Amino acid sequence: MFKNRPKTRRIDTLIGAGTRIIGDVQFTGGFHIDGHIKGNVDAPQESGSTLSVSDAGVVEGSVAVPNVILNGAVTGDIIAQEKVELGATAKVSGNVYYGLIEMEMGAEINGKLIHEPRKAQATAVKAPAPDKPAVAKTTAAKRP
Repeated sequence: MFKNRPKTRRIDTLIGAGTRIIGDVQFTGGFHIDGHIKGNVDAPQESGSTLSVSDAGVVEGSVAVPNVILNGAVTGDIIAQEKVELGATAKVSGNVYYGLIEMEMGAEINGKLIHEPRKAQATAVKAPAPDKPAVAKTTAAKRP
């Protein structure tokens, strides 16, 4: 279904199937989970980092990562400033905040989908033209 997906993704950190981590995890780069994390998973917004969770992977806590590829389960909110990909076996119990989202048939979300466009794009659209408001204000103020 996801035709534009690169075939290989860089993985800097791997949590194996038999591993259970209790505590928050902060990372940069590529992070893949086959095991279980009970805690929050975070990466800096400007890092472009990617979290991937396999079918057997579980995160019990919130996820705040620019890119998320989910085939396993997350119990908590997901905040993905760039992109979320939910596979057919993905299960989310919480809200999903996203810039872009792709979902396969069979993915489950028990929460809200909340679109949050990138802040840089939102401020560029809202910025007024630099000369028009100033001209309108000065001409209106100088009338006799």
